[in-house]
Formats: sequence, C-alpha cells, structure tokens
Amino acid sequence: MANIPVDAFHLLDHLLRILDRDPLIDELGFIHPSQLMILNEGEDAAILTFKECKGDANLGSEPSEAIEVEGKNDFFWSREHKLGISTEYLYPLYKAAKHRFMDVYATYKKHSCFSLKNENADSSHAFSEIENAVMKHSKALLLLSSDFGTAWNARKLIISNREDFSISDELLLSALILSFAPKSENAWNYRRWVIKRIAGRCPTLESILAKESELVEKIAEKSKMNYRAWNHRCWLISYMTSEQALRELNTIRSWAALNVTDNSCFHYRRKLMLRMLVDVSHGIVADTCTTQFESFKQLWKDELDWNEGLIRRYIGREALWLHRRFLSVHWVKHFGADQLEISRHPSEKNGNEDHYVSILINNEVGLLQDCLNLPDSMFEDVQSQAIHAAAYILWLNREILSPSTINLNQKLEAVDLRTLLIKLCPQKIRVWDCLLCDH
Repeated sequence: MANIPVDAFHLLDHLLRILDRDPLIDELGFIHPSQLMILNEGEDAAILTFKECKGDANLGSEPSEAIEVEGKNDFFWSREHKLGISTEYLYPLYKAAKHRFMDVYATYKKHSCFSLKNENADSSHAFSEIENAVMKHSKALLLLSSDFGTAWNARKLIISNREDFSISDELLLSALILSFAPKSENAWNYRRWVIKRIAGRCPTLESILAKESELVEKIAEKSKMNYRAWNHRCWLISYMTSEQALRELNTIRSWAALNVTDNSCFHYRRKLMLRMLVDVSHGIVADTCTTQFESFKQLWKDELDWNEGLIRRYIGREALWLHRRFLSVHWVKHFGADQLEISRHPSEKNGNEDHYVSILINNEVGLLQDCLNLPDSMFEDVQSQAIHAAAYILWLNREILSPSTINLNQKLEAVDLRTLLIKLCPQKIRVWDCLLCDH
C-alpha cells in the first residue's frame, strides 16, 4: 500500500466530501493502516474509493450520496458519525489542506475591503462564496492540525462579520477536535469565544452550560488530569446562578469520589462553592437570607464530612488534603462564630472565637492522630498520608490560629511531629523546622 501513488489534493477532496456528507461527525481518530483495513472490511462501512473521488474533484459541486463499492478504502473510515483517517497519509493531507486554506484565505483578505464598498448582489454573492470556502478549508486544516492559529482566527473573523453561521456547528467543530486533542488550548479558547458571542442574546444559555459541563466530564474521563478542560468548566461558573452552581456541585460529587487524585476537579468544586458564597454573603449584608445562610452552612459542613470520609478511605491522596485546607479556612472565616451563636459582626466575635477554634483544632487533631495510627508500613501511600496529615495540621495552626491561642504540642500529646516528619521526608527538613518554629 505504501507504493500506491497518492494525489494529496484529490485525497483532500475525498475528506471534504465525507465532511459534507456527514456534518454530525462527533469523533475523529487517526488509525494505523493495518487497523483501517480491518475496519473497512465491515459490510456497512460507508466508503468511497479513491478512484471515484478523483473522478470528481470539483469542490463546488453538490456532495454525492454515500454508496457502497467493491474494494477497500485505504485512506478513511466513516460510520455512525465517527471518522478515522489513516496515519500513513496525514502529512500529505496536512500539506494539501494548508496550501488550499492559505490560498483561499489570501483571496478573502484581498477582496474583503473591496467587497465592503460594493453592495451589488453579484459581488456580495461572490464574496460570500469565498467566505464559505475559507470556513470549509479551515475546518479540514484544523482537523489535521488543531493548533493552527491562523485557521482559528480566520473563522473568528468571518463569524464576527456574518450572523448567518450556525453557532451549534462551531461548537460541534471544536468538540470534534477535542475528541482527539483534548488538551488543545486553541480549541478550548475558541469554544469560550463562541459562548461569549451568544451569552447576552441566547435564551437557551442554561442548556448550553449544562451540555458544556457534560462535555468536560466526558473528556476528563478519557483524558485524566486535564487542566484545560476543567479550567473551561471553571470559566463557565461566571454565567451560572447559585442554583445552577449547587446542581453542578451535586452532579460531580460521585465523579470526584471516584477520581480523588484529580486536583482540577476539586478546584472546580471550590470555585462553585465560592460562587454560592458570594450570594450568601450579599444576603447577610442585606440581612434578608437567614435561611439561605443556614442551608449553605450545612452544605459546607457536609462537604467537610464528605472530604474526611474520602481521606480515611483513600490513603495518601494530596488533592483531598488540599481541598480540606480550603474548607477549613473558609469554615472558620465565614461560619465559625455563627456556629457558636455569636454575632457575625467582627467587633463582637473576639470573646468566644478562641473557644470555637479550639473545638475545630480538636477535631482536626483527632483526624491527624487516626492518620498517624495506621499500621506501620513501608508502602508509599501510608507514608504520604502521615506527611499530608502532619503538614495540614501545621498549616492550619499557622494560617488560622495565633501562637497564643492553642498549644499544639499539648493537643498532640506524645506525638513528636518533627521527628516523624524528618523520618518520613528528610529532604524538607527546613520546611518542617520553619512551620514548627511558629509554635
């Protein structure tokens, strides 16, 4: 097969015909030639031979119906809205797609200013055809090179000047690219750009936000630790109400419990909780949302309890301890005094705040002691659990408590944190000494 002569531009025409024939393609993969031959042996594979494609290279013609023919397709596989491209022909396809795109884009830039000054129907129609060609060839190029910034910018430019392009098609294109390049920053940026354009005038924005969250979760399932995907989901929070943020928080809880090493997921939970906290805080200032405040305080308490359960179940997962730092510091800052039935006004807190902090530190020290009482083991997870627990309690005492408030050594009784930490993590001895000196 490697000796078969291939005309890259006719091969590109073939790809364009497939894309025209099935505009709902939602997944793309690059397949080894041997696997492609096996896939195309299926009787229901929707294929066109290269010979047929070459016989009609006119891109302006209407796409023909998919037909079945004898022989095997060595280049593409298309079925059930999925598209596979042979890895053997990626480079010639890319070169052809880039050449076609740059040519038509140069034509577009050359005529863009001229067309704006000519309002007759013929020139307007001709310019519209050029725009359509740019959109078509930029799509093919981006499927072969997802980070080709000029192609992304060309689509933005044309869509900015025309309102008759389907926003759903643009979201579908970026989702298709993310199916094989889930960490493509350009694809995520383009998706956010499209949503910004429709945010102020789209009656179905809530539905779009829900679908965006589903897309991120689907991609995160396949591409672990995908910061860019979760960063996109965090960006969506700015368009959410508190009620939507609460639904999101509940929706991803089970996913987070099964992916306890993915700090990006817990970062997303923190962003959602802070979004709700803004509305709760505004209600407190207005003194109109006592019930909402109590409900939100219970939600925060439930998150703390849920987090503790995960810490005890999944040993040595740093993301869980980092999440607990966030929960603890905001619990003290926003709910501590209220839990003791003290006024939330800062000038009235001081009398009993120390007592509440003592209760908090007692609970956290109890968690620390349980983590340190795990069976002695050389397994890395057990040692990591002890390090994370000790580092957490030292951080808590430093960030939340004043040195005069609580004698940490008395709380820990016989536990010698310095000796333990130096034994488990000697390379950070200066860090431990710095934290311990504050007590």
